Amino acid sequence: MANRTEEYLAEIRALDGLKNAILCSISVAKRDNSAEFFLVTDRTYSAEEEAQAREITERYLPTGFSARLKIVKRVPDAQIIGDKIFAFIGQNFPAAAAFLERDNIKVEMLTSGANFYVEIASGEQTLFSSGKILDETSRHLSSGYCGSFYGNVRIVEKAAPDPSILDEQVEDKEEVIPMEIRRFPIENYKKIDGADTYEQLTKAVYIADCHNVEGVYTVCGNVTYIEEIKYVKHNDETGEDTEKTRFSVSITDGSGNLRTTYFPKKATVEKIREIKAGDKIMITGANEEYKGSTSFKAAKINLGTPPEDFVPEARKSKPVPKFYHTVFPEPYVDYTQSGLFDDLSKPDDLKNNVFVCFDLETTGLNNNPAMGKMDRIIELGAVKIVGGEIVEKFSSFVACPERLSKEIINLTGIEDADLVGAPEYEQVLADFFKFTDGAVLVGHNVTFDYRFVSYYGEQCGYIFDKKQYDTLHLAQEILRGKLANYKLNTVADHYGFTFNHHRAFDDACVTAKVFIELVKAKGRLD
Repeated sequence: MANRTEEYLAEIRALDGLKNAILCSISVAKRDNSAEFFLVTDRTYSAEEEAQAREITERYLPTGFSARLKIVKRVPDAQIIGDKIFAFIGQNFPAAAAFLERDNIKVEMLTSGANFYVEIASGEQTLFSSGKILDETSRHLSSGYCGSFYGNVRIVEKAAPDPSILDEQVEDKEEVIPMEIRRFPIENYKKIDGADTYEQLTKAVYIADCHNVEGVYTVCGNVTYIEEIKYVKHNDETGEDTEKTRFSVSITDGSGNLRTTYFPKKATVEKIREIKAGDKIMITGANEEYKGSTSFKAAKINLGTPPEDFVPEARKSKPVPKFYHTVFPEPYVDYTQSGLFDDLSKPDDLKNNVFVCFDLETTGLNNNPAMGKMDRIIELGAVKIVGGEIVEKFSSFVACPERLSKEIINLTGIEDADLVGAPEYEQVLADFFKFTDGAVLVGHNVTFDYRFVSYYGEQCGYIFDKKQYDTLHLAQEILRGKLANYKLNTVADHYGFTFNHHRAFDDACVTAKVFIELVKAKGRLD
């Protein structure tokens, strides 16, 4: 088997875009005699190379099996590799980890792979020279990233801690929030598709945490939207077109929202048609990474519910700051709004909740650290809705240590000079955390921006575990058939709102106006 794997990889690596590729896993589905090969590369590959790789994969399968190929481009940086090393040692070698801080791990990136060093005091080296800790860590890195990884120790003098600041250090350490994946039990299971494992039937991942999960998992919650969509599939071999059905489904578990597409089987399509908004279901699938973005790919749907009176468990966070320190909200006045919104016409859900509509400008599209180096936030804009009216605004540039690309400058109009002297993201997100206290988050394609805020918030100890509403999903539900698409500028045009697109505050402000109109049209919030 090892020789066949090496032969397979030798052919795959003959393709330029996959010359450093690694084979992470092979998943076999007995139901349809298919096998999925999961490859990771650190180079840009073409559609032609992907097709050639699929043909190679087909040749290595037994007769009667079909091949599915999943290729993910991962280009980690030194920060990501260092974090992975620290986490791996902490989970697998706790005795050695007790002598380590994250700063004791240094990484030097190579053309493909990296050298890493663990800095330890004299006398502690036996912990790392025995037990093959460094070898195990290298193998762990090689299983998920392209290239070779070599570890070694460096003997350094470690200064003794100052007793006078010991209490302060302990307090700071308690505020470091590790990445965690929360789960809750599933009840009242009723089969539609079934599942492959017992855990997939009995445990659900919090939707707010699911973008950090690897492999197949289940989410469970209330259906907020479901639509059956007909489409035509062309068979290249026969030349025939066949009408097919897929379902667009949105669910929430109180921690977040998830939208996915489900392709039913003949045996399940009628049962899926019976599902309606308000029903409780469970969806099993996996995160799919494609060209820098991640989405949830549904494989199976069953009936199931969270526990009765389920309330999402909050993650530990720093407390809400008592004062604003860097970005100070200002009153919002829009004279075109006067007289448009009569209190009698506002749904209770709009009047009785506080909403913060927000938008970001970033250096790129990567909001998933598993896909490589995270892009940076360069502008954050938000407005607050109280009593159904926009009353307050929050806006700031964010410092960026990297030069902006021409594409981002052309798209946003933001230049490097605009970010000179801007506050660091730690300062901006601390004030934004205070601004969002007690509020529900709203955005257009809110998950994209939320992942940036969630990731960078966690880096400085602030956990943005808040209910979210998406104006993209609301528009798809309420304006179905009325628009060519559901982009923010298209929906804004429908309601007669003009704005400076691709600037954070302007996008946030028009999102708030659109949100108010959509909720008024719907009459309530699910």
